[in-house]
Amino acid sequence: MPSTYDVIVIGGGNAAFCAALAARESGASVLVLECAPIAERGGNSRFTAGAMRVAYNGVDDLARLVPDLTAEDRANTDFGAYTADQYYDDLCRVTQYRTDPQLAETLVGRSFETLLWMRSKGIRFAPIYGRQAFKVDGKFKFWGGLTVEAWGGGPGLVDALYGGAERDGIEICYESRALGLIHNDDGVNGVIVRRNGRTVNLAARAVVIASGGFEANVEWRTRYLGPGWDLAKVRGSRFNTGDGIRMALEIGAMPFGNWSGCHAVGWDRNAPDFGDLAVGDGFQKHSYPFGIIVNRGGLRFVDEGADFRNYTYAKYGRAVLEQPGQFAWQVFDRKVTHLLRDEYRIKRVTRVSANTLEELAGKLEDVDADSFLKEVRTYNDAVRTEIPFNPNIKDGRSTHGLQVNKTNWANTIDTPPFEAYAITCGITFTFGGLRIDGDAAVINTDGAPIRGLYAAGELVGGLFYFNYPGGTGLMSGSVFGRIAGASAGRAARG
Repeated sequence: MPSTYDVIVIGGGNAAFCAALAARESGASVLVLECAPIAERGGNSRFTAGAMRVAYNGVDDLARLVPDLTAEDRANTDFGAYTADQYYDDLCRVTQYRTDPQLAETLVGRSFETLLWMRSKGIRFAPIYGRQAFKVDGKFKFWGGLTVEAWGGGPGLVDALYGGAERDGIEICYESRALGLIHNDDGVNGVIVRRNGRTVNLAARAVVIASGGFEANVEWRTRYLGPGWDLAKVRGSRFNTGDGIRMALEIGAMPFGNWSGCHAVGWDRNAPDFGDLAVGDGFQKHSYPFGIIVNRGGLRFVDEGADFRNYTYAKYGRAVLEQPGQFAWQVFDRKVTHLLRDEYRIKRVTRVSANTLEELAGKLEDVDADSFLKEVRTYNDAVRTEIPFNPNIKDGRSTHGLQVNKTNWANTIDTPPFEAYAITCGITFTFGGLRIDGDAAVINTDGAPIRGLYAAGELVGGLFYFNYPGGTGLMSGSVFGRIAGASAGRAARG
């Protein structure tokens, strides 16, 4: 391995490889440091379903991203549009208007062009029929602003990115952990790396950090997110321990964003402590808008139908963690079980079923059965059944008079067989991180860019607060990864 490169990229997921590919375009020599072994490469990106939230103005735009879209697809599907204004408004709304305007505008404004660029690098995309469209009156309709996913999901995305990097002559070193940044008054000029049990210094003209958040660091989770977060399960990579953030802070980088916030979802109660590549994102349970969620006391505690699941799932994991015992049960009846996502049908799932509510109540482990039955009766009586149910829109089919009303998709729980799924909190990524400017350069505590240091992906702070719109994480990694890599390449070559 040479001891000097133009650009070194720290990290091995989507953001890191978008940065590496963009830097290589400039003619720079590029090294990617992936601390995981090859079997676990890809960071959190490998564990995702591959959804990419992108602004588009209609089916003709989508056809540029998905050129194999057929005439039959066009005829049988209402793809709608998801404009830049809608995207920006959604990002602002779900983050309670705290998202950094410059970062948000860059993410939204460059989302479409970035996916086109990724296509040029060999990444394929497809419509998300299985998870984002229901067929009503003979026609599929997409909902929730999310239409496109990487071909093959997260694993497919990672394999395509690595394949593109290898074709472009980008060097990849596995089991190579970055320990610190080499820097002086002229900025960052290298990385301290531990590889094969030995520590080496690698020189670089520019460095991009894209190594994820600190969700796999139990001590940091408890320190920054608060008590109880040591009990959360990690949805993805066990290697995302915040090292990239730490090494940047050690040389004066500015911490930025929602350090007490994170993306956290409903996750199978008996899932392993870290992500399992054999299951991927299958432990998630995101069809709750069509049922109810109850805690140990048998009581509902969130509005399951507050919005499309794309806009609520990333914050409801926290709500589950706050319940007694850090668990809950999602409950459905036969009227809606055909709408449940594929993740409800995997082999490794904590599921019970019954032909009566009384039988189901007895099977809900650790739940007060009598209280649960009373809660279901009260809920059923409150459903406004005169309003038609429609899973493709916010249908207004709600409850009335409850302490926690359900705003949309409220169906009575009264038609057997009944099904219930046990969940806990699964943390995806943390929201706090580093501050960057429009070139993705890391900003120091004096408000100036640190020469030679760039950042992208989950460790960029300031985009997400409290919540996030589904599919924005990968899109952010792609947009800012490309910007960071291009900036690092320019700095290194010019």
